[in-house]
Amino acid sequence: MTANTPAATAPDAPTAHATTAASVTVGPSAAAPAHEGKPPVHQSDAAAGATVETFPAAEASVRTRRGPVALLAPIGSLAVAIGLWYAVSYLLLAPARRFLVPPPHQVLQVAVLDWSHLQPMLQALALTAQVALAGLAIAAALGITGAVVMSRARWLERSLYPYAVILQTIPILAIVPLIGLWFGFGFTSRIVVCVLIALFPLIANTLFGLQSVDRAHHDLFTLQKASGWARLRKLELPAALPAIFTGLRTSSGLSVIGAIVGDMFFKQGAPGIGTLLDVYRSRLQSEDLFAAIILASLFGVVVFALFTFLSRLAVGSWHASGRN
Repeated sequence: MTANTPAATAPDAPTAHATTAASVTVGPSAAAPAHEGKPPVHQSDAAAGATVETFPAAEASVRTRRGPVALLAPIGSLAVAIGLWYAVSYLLLAPARRFLVPPPHQVLQVAVLDWSHLQPMLQALALTAQVALAGLAIAAALGITGAVVMSRARWLERSLYPYAVILQTIPILAIVPLIGLWFGFGFTSRIVVCVLIALFPLIANTLFGLQSVDRAHHDLFTLQKASGWARLRKLELPAALPAIFTGLRTSSGLSVIGAIVGDMFFKQGAPGIGTLLDVYRSRLQSEDLFAAIILASLFGVVVFALFTFLSRLAVGSWHASGRN
C-alpha cells in the first residue's frame, strides 16, 4: 500500500478559503488622530466587492463641497429661463407684438418698481393668501380626520373613499355655479373652492401612511394590550407623518390654485390676485399680468417650502424625506 502524504504548502501560496472579494478597513489605527473615538460608518462597494469604512467627518466634508453645487443649480436654471424669455421677446416676436411677452426689465420697471402698480397686487395677494391658508387648514382637518376614520375599518374605507375619488374627478369649474348659489359669491365660496381642490391628496396620502405601518409594530402593541387610541396616537400617526406632510406639500400648491380660481369667479368683496389677473388680461396690461403671475407663483413656492421645512422638523432624520 502506498501512503498518501499531503503536499507541502508554500508560505506565499493562496489558501483554499481565499476569495476574490477584498475587505478594506480604514480604522482608527490607519486614520488620522482626528477620527479617534468616532464610530466608523460602513459602506459597501458593489463594484469592487469591498467593504469600506468611512467616518462622519468625511461625509460632512462631502456635504460641504456639494453645497455650492446645490446653490448654483437653481441660479443657473433661472439665468437660462430669463435668457429664453429675452429670446422670445426680441427674436420671435415683432416689435408690434412684443406686448404679448414683454421683456423682463420692462416688467420690472412698469409693474414692480412702480408702487402704484405694485401696491394693489400686494393687497390682492394678501387676500388670496388668507383664502389659500384658510382653505388648506380646513382641508387638512377634514382630510386627516376622514383618513383616520376610514383606516379604522375596511367597510368604512369602501363606503367613503369612492366619494373622495368622485370629488377629485369632478371639474371644479362645473360646480362653480352651484357653489355660488349655495354659499354666495364672496369670501366663503373662495374658501370652499380651495377645500375641494386640496382635500383629496390629504385623504389619499394620510390613509396610505396609516395603512403602511409595519405589522410587527402592530403585533407589539397587541402584546401590550394597547387601546385603539393609544395605537393611533403612539404608532400609526407618527409612522404616517412622512405621508401626511407629502399630502400637505401637494395640497399647499393646490390651495393656491383654488384661491386664484375662486378669485376669478367670485368677485364680490375685495379683489384677490386672481381678480387682478382677469382685469389685466382684459385690458392687455401685459407687464402687470406677468408681475401678478410671478407674485402668485412665488407665494406658492413659499408655502411649499414652509411645509417642507416643517416636514423636516417633524420627521427628523429617521425617514428619507427628512434627510433629503
